[in-house]
Amino acid sequence: MTDAAIERESMEYDVIIVGGGPAGLSAAIRLKQMAAEAGSEISIALLEKGAEVGAHILSGAVVDPKAINELFPNWKELGAPLEDEVKTDIFEVLGAAGSISLPTLMFPPLMSNHGCYIVSLANVCRWLAEQAEALGVEIYPGFPAADLIEEDGVIKGVLTGDFGLARDGGHKDGYQPGMELRGKYTLIGEGVRGSLAKKLISRFNLSEGKEPQKFGIGIKELWRVKPENHKPGMVKHTMGWPLDGKTGGGSFMYHFGDNLVSVGYVVHLNYKNPYLSPFEEFQRLKTHPVMSPVFEGGERISYGARAITEGGYQSVPKLAFPGGGLIGCSAGFVNVPRIKGSHNAMKTGMLAAESVFAAITDGRQHDELSDYQIAYENSWVAKDLKRVRNVKPLWSRLGTFFGVAFGGLDMWCTTIFGGWSPFGTMGHGKTDAESLEPASRHKPIDYPKPDGVLTFDRLSSVFISNTNHEEDQPIHLKLSDAELQKLSELGEFAGPSTRYCPAGVYEWVEDETSGDKRFQINAQNCVHCKTCDIKDPNQNINWTTPEGGGGPMYANM
Repeated sequence: MTDAAIERESMEYDVIIVGGGPAGLSAAIRLKQMAAEAGSEISIALLEKGAEVGAHILSGAVVDPKAINELFPNWKELGAPLEDEVKTDIFEVLGAAGSISLPTLMFPPLMSNHGCYIVSLANVCRWLAEQAEALGVEIYPGFPAADLIEEDGVIKGVLTGDFGLARDGGHKDGYQPGMELRGKYTLIGEGVRGSLAKKLISRFNLSEGKEPQKFGIGIKELWRVKPENHKPGMVKHTMGWPLDGKTGGGSFMYHFGDNLVSVGYVVHLNYKNPYLSPFEEFQRLKTHPVMSPVFEGGERISYGARAITEGGYQSVPKLAFPGGGLIGCSAGFVNVPRIKGSHNAMKTGMLAAESVFAAITDGRQHDELSDYQIAYENSWVAKDLKRVRNVKPLWSRLGTFFGVAFGGLDMWCTTIFGGWSPFGTMGHGKTDAESLEPASRHKPIDYPKPDGVLTFDRLSSVFISNTNHEEDQPIHLKLSDAELQKLSELGEFAGPSTRYCPAGVYEWVEDETSGDKRFQINAQNCVHCKTCDIKDPNQNINWTTPEGGGGPMYANM
């Protein structure tokens, strides 16, 4: 049965918002606030693919409260879960056996974490969802937006995913077709490398004249440590070992809550060596003498992974399209050197909401929100990103030591001279997929076996991410050309999917009789990090939404 033959229920709203992250929730809240101030009504449906709001939210996270100060000036009285203010800020360069601490005076003021809060971003989003629902926003968790409704070149809403499809595409008992959710405007806040955002950027050429978007993969664990090892309010960032000087990345360690420590590793996905495994590099990091004592006698309680947008100012696509706009990490507003993007995501959601509300108040619908684009360009978000626009390109071109040094110099210049840089605005060049080099140019990396105490394997890690998918459903990771995967991804690049995936989704399985290898996709392990969609050298893997509610269930992450 084709989609055209399926009878779908249709619901009408003023605004459809896709994604229950900081951007989508802030947009919904701001719309309702403006409607209340004007004495009017506005209907909003917010879709979240996770089983609950916050289920798929993963971030370090040290949050700059700038945006929440604007959205809820009284957020402390309202009980927002921003409780652990940063007290100690440490930056270290790691070598194989030691480290060097860099004085904070070396860094421009924008790098300071003073006044920021260590949080669980998942819990912040749960709190934002409570505020949104109290204002009358209709939130639908477990409903992924699987496709766009486009009519006459205009986006008029989204289709939610079907429930009850079998692996072969047939209908199981209890099958329910997805719904049509139609709105005067649609805001897309799916997060990094969202499947609908990809379609919109391509369909409306939103990245024309822009640099390619760049990404990193962030892998994180949450530990409960011994009280004597816990230092409330301490923030530590490192770079250097275990990565080589040509590969970008670094770690974070945040102490907060009830003896909780968030530790994670970000590896820039423009790395060249197909034998590199970001997951294994993270496990090695924890064995460093300045890292391992923190975890002695502690317990690892959660794990997750997520791609991060790193392209910055020059990679942000056009934000408005006919019928709506891109908000948050669907467009990419992360400040790479600060390792912060939540405040920018929230603000872009608020800016889009203000544009939508003005349009609806004027009696318009389904047009292009050009004033949203203008508002972004004049906002502190654009200013924030412009000041650090060359940090990522310099790091990529010059390597860690010289790249970070010149990046620091550039940030001082943009700070002192109001955004002026001696480097102008640098480009990124290749996409992350194009950056991968053939295996013949590199040597395999011998990673140590996990000890199960401090270092772990992928499958035990996925287990504590509480990831679950209905096994008898269509595989949501779509392989375009199986033969190309074998000839190129395996034959030329030595199967990097088995290493860049932090969840053990991909395997090359050898037939015991013939010795032939086949590509196996263990989709039930997927933590929705989107790295495969980004890093596959042939762009042969396309991440799509699985059945609603599938994926990780992050708590306190």
